[in-house]
Amino acid sequence: MRRCERETDRGFVTAESAMVLPVLVIFAMALVWGLLVVAAQIQCVDAARTGARAAARQDPADAVVEIARETAPRGATVTVSREGDQVRVAVVAKPPALHGLPFEVREEAVALVEETVVEGR
Repeated sequence: MRRCERETDRGFVTAESAMVLPVLVIFAMALVWGLLVVAAQIQCVDAARTGARAAARQDPADAVVEIARETAPRGATVTVSREGDQVRVAVVAKPPALHGLPFEVREEAVALVEETVVEGR
Protein backbone atom coordinates (compact mmCIF):
# COMPACT_ATOMS: atom_id res chain seq x y z
CA MET A 1 0.00 0.00 0.00
CA ARG A 2 2.85 2.35 0.68
CA ARG A 3 4.16 1.75 -2.81
CA CYS A 4 0.92 3.06 -4.33
CA GLU A 5 1.16 6.33 -2.36
CA ARG A 6 4.66 6.98 -3.67
CA GLU A 7 3.60 6.47 -7.27
CA THR A 8 0.81 9.05 -6.96
CA ASP A 9 3.19 11.64 -5.42
CA ARG A 10 5.75 11.27 -8.17
CA GLY A 11 5.03 14.57 -10.05
CA PHE A 12 4.43 16.86 -7.07
CA VAL A 13 8.07 17.86 -6.55
CA THR A 14 8.41 18.84 -10.19
CA ALA A 15 5.19 20.86 -10.12
CA GLU A 16 6.15 22.61 -6.89
CA SER A 17 9.60 23.44 -8.25
CA ALA A 18 8.07 24.80 -11.44
CA MET A 19 5.88 27.13 -9.38
CA VAL A 20 8.48 28.24 -6.81
CA LEU A 21 11.52 28.72 -9.06
CA PRO A 22 10.11 31.67 -11.09
CA VAL A 23 9.03 33.38 -7.85
CA LEU A 24 12.54 33.00 -6.43
CA VAL A 25 14.11 34.36 -9.63
CA ILE A 26 11.78 37.39 -9.62
CA PHE A 27 12.53 38.00 -5.95
CA ALA A 28 16.29 37.84 -6.58
CA MET A 29 15.96 40.24 -9.53
CA ALA A 30 13.96 42.67 -7.38
CA LEU A 31 16.69 42.59 -4.72
CA VAL A 32 19.40 43.28 -7.29
CA TRP A 33 17.32 46.10 -8.81
CA GLY A 34 16.83 47.62 -5.36
CA LEU A 35 20.57 47.51 -4.70
CA LEU A 36 21.25 49.24 -8.03
CA VAL A 37 18.79 52.01 -7.15
CA VAL A 38 20.36 52.50 -3.71
CA ALA A 39 23.85 52.58 -5.23
CA ALA A 40 22.75 55.20 -7.79
CA GLN A 41 21.19 57.29 -5.00
CA ILE A 42 24.40 57.18 -2.97
CA GLN A 43 26.41 58.21 -6.04
CA CYS A 44 24.02 61.15 -6.57
CA VAL A 45 24.46 62.23 -2.93
CA ASP A 46 28.24 62.11 -3.25
CA ALA A 47 28.20 63.97 -6.58
CA ALA A 48 25.93 66.73 -5.27
CA ARG A 49 28.08 67.23 -2.17
CA THR A 50 31.31 67.27 -4.17
CA GLY A 51 29.85 69.75 -6.63
CA ALA A 52 28.51 71.98 -3.85
CA ARG A 53 31.94 72.05 -2.18
CA ALA A 54 33.60 73.01 -5.46
CA ALA A 55 30.99 75.69 -6.14
CA ALA A 56 31.39 77.06 -2.61
CA ARG A 57 35.11 77.52 -3.34
CA GLN A 58 33.95 79.60 -6.32
CA ASP A 59 35.33 77.25 -8.95
CA PRO A 60 34.05 77.98 -12.48
CA ALA A 61 30.62 76.51 -13.25
CA ASP A 62 32.02 74.22 -15.97
CA ALA A 63 34.56 72.80 -13.52
CA VAL A 64 31.84 72.25 -10.90
CA VAL A 65 29.70 70.33 -13.40
CA GLU A 66 32.69 68.25 -14.50
CA ILE A 67 33.65 67.42 -10.90
CA ALA A 68 30.09 66.39 -10.07
CA ARG A 69 29.77 64.26 -13.23
CA GLU A 70 32.91 62.32 -12.34
CA THR A 71 31.21 61.10 -9.16
CA ALA A 72 27.64 60.82 -10.50
CA PRO A 73 26.20 57.77 -12.28
CA ARG A 74 26.56 57.65 -16.07
CA GLY A 75 24.22 59.93 -17.94
CA ALA A 76 23.43 62.06 -14.90
CA THR A 77 22.27 65.65 -15.29
CA VAL A 78 24.04 68.18 -13.09
CA THR A 79 22.55 71.63 -12.45
CA VAL A 80 24.37 74.40 -10.61
CA SER A 81 22.55 77.51 -9.39
CA ARG A 82 23.40 80.38 -7.09
CA GLU A 83 20.95 82.19 -4.83
CA GLY A 84 22.59 85.02 -2.92
CA ASP A 85 25.41 83.56 -0.85
CA GLN A 86 24.32 79.95 -1.38
CA VAL A 87 25.06 77.54 -4.21
CA ARG A 88 22.82 74.62 -5.04
CA VAL A 89 23.92 71.57 -7.00
CA ALA A 90 21.26 69.13 -8.19
CA VAL A 91 22.09 65.72 -9.65
CA VAL A 92 19.43 63.69 -11.46
CA ALA A 93 20.12 60.21 -12.87
CA LYS A 94 18.27 57.18 -14.12
CA PRO A 95 19.32 54.02 -12.29
CA PRO A 96 20.83 51.26 -14.43
CA ALA A 97 18.50 48.55 -15.74
CA LEU A 98 15.48 50.87 -15.69
CA HIS A 99 15.73 52.39 -19.15
CA GLY A 100 12.07 51.85 -20.01
CA LEU A 101 10.60 53.08 -16.72
CA PRO A 102 10.05 56.77 -15.90
CA PHE A 103 12.02 56.48 -12.67
CA GLU A 104 14.95 58.61 -11.58
CA VAL A 105 16.94 59.37 -8.47
CA ARG A 106 17.57 62.97 -7.48
CA GLU A 107 19.73 64.66 -4.89
CA GLU A 108 20.55 68.26 -4.06
CA ALA A 109 23.27 69.82 -1.93
CA VAL A 110 23.49 73.42 -0.75
CA ALA A 111 26.60 75.20 0.49
CA LEU A 112 27.52 78.71 1.55
CA VAL A 113 29.88 80.51 -0.79
CA GLU A 114 33.29 80.97 0.79
CA GLU A 115 34.83 84.40 0.68
CA THR A 116 37.96 84.52 -1.39
CA VAL A 117 41.10 86.04 0.01
CA VAL A 118 42.75 88.48 -2.32
CA GLU A 119 46.49 88.94 -1.93
CA GLY A 120 47.76 92.46 -1.44
CA ARG A 121 44.89 93.76 0.66
